[in-house]
Amino acid sequence: MSFVSFSYIFFLLAALLLYYLLPGRVKTPVLLLVSYAFYMFSGPAWALLLAFSTLTTYGCGLLMGREGARRRLWLLVALLLNFGLLFLFKYFNLFAGAADRLFGLLGLSGPGLRLDLALPAGISFFTFQSAGYVMDVYRGKVPPERNVLRYALFVAFFPQLLAGPIGRADRLLPQLSRERRFSDENLKAGCLRILWGAVKKLMIADHLAVVANTAYADVAAHNGGQLLFAALCYSFQIYCDFSAYSDIAIGSARLFGVELTENFRLPYAARSIKEFWQRWHISLSTWFRDYLYFPLGGSRVSKARHCLNLLIVFLVSGLWHGSAWTFVIWGLVHGLLQVAGVCLKPLRERLYRLVPRENPVLRFLSWLCVFGLVTAAWVFFRADSLTDALDRKSVV
Repeated sequence: MSFVSFSYIFFLLAALLLYYLLPGRVKTPVLLLVSYAFYMFSGPAWALLLAFSTLTTYGCGLLMGREGARRRLWLLVALLLNFGLLFLFKYFNLFAGAADRLFGLLGLSGPGLRLDLALPAGISFFTFQSAGYVMDVYRGKVPPERNVLRYALFVAFFPQLLAGPIGRADRLLPQLSRERRFSDENLKAGCLRILWGAVKKLMIADHLAVVANTAYADVAAHNGGQLLFAALCYSFQIYCDFSAYSDIAIGSARLFGVELTENFRLPYAARSIKEFWQRWHISLSTWFRDYLYFPLGGSRVSKARHCLNLLIVFLVSGLWHGSAWTFVIWGLVHGLLQVAGVCLKPLRERLYRLVPRENPVLRFLSWLCVFGLVTAAWVFFRADSLTDALDRKSVV
């Protein structure tokens, strides 16, 4: 069910009426049923996958909380089961195809394995949310949630289920634990946020998509100037698309008295690639920071290891966004830009001693450079193939 549809509006209104008219003791189970009903619009059978992810991470979380428990074992079980399913549904064919090509280069016949599996809606989001929970329990950041219905609602809460923001247990579970009453302030704030998201999606993103889709559908038929214009349109299209869904999710949750984390803070105002990722898809970038980058050692290692950590994180980030090599290259580009930022830091510091960091000309040039690099990287993200992305006209 699309967020920008009359069916979603009617569904949301019905859910709100049901939620606020029923007594407090049944609000959690009712909202959980509503969330599963919402998910089943995407595919009824996928509700079983969502329930499996929920029950395995819930169970492993409880087992980690027992005295003398083998905490690392149960963490690994939870992560292997959930990321294993994510790999099976989303990435198996990508890597199986790569294996076949590798066999071909060696003059051998590849196994030719393929799985004809549809990609479950929102699987990347709820997998990361539930994985974050078990890692927080393992670290002692949050206690194991003992109420299975409340935990199931944490994973399946429908405003954020399909497109985020990715919730954190320490922030979201306490909100789901307390009774939430109807509030005029929440109603006003939620409706305005939903309206703003709908405007960005329907009046900006969808119109820009016409230009971008036309150009990317037949790269060879367009000249460099047209492709450059299409790339610029796509930069703003993807921002308005992604942030619009976050706005609608945040606004919808606010109507239920739940405050989700902000996901975008004017990312195209960034003056460095590092700052861009502090403003773009914040719930995802902080997830990778806390659960992958820091465990790898972060920046508290040698410079070479620090650079390798950055490359690993952004390669994985590229894969998270899609099961195609164009996404991997997009992640690699951002990883290399981050590495360049680390390596060029001493040069920047010397420049700032000559020209103040807040000099208007320097501010403008740094912004222009970052926006240009981000826009160029989006070419790989949007292109249908590496051939199209590397067409010399598409990077003019």
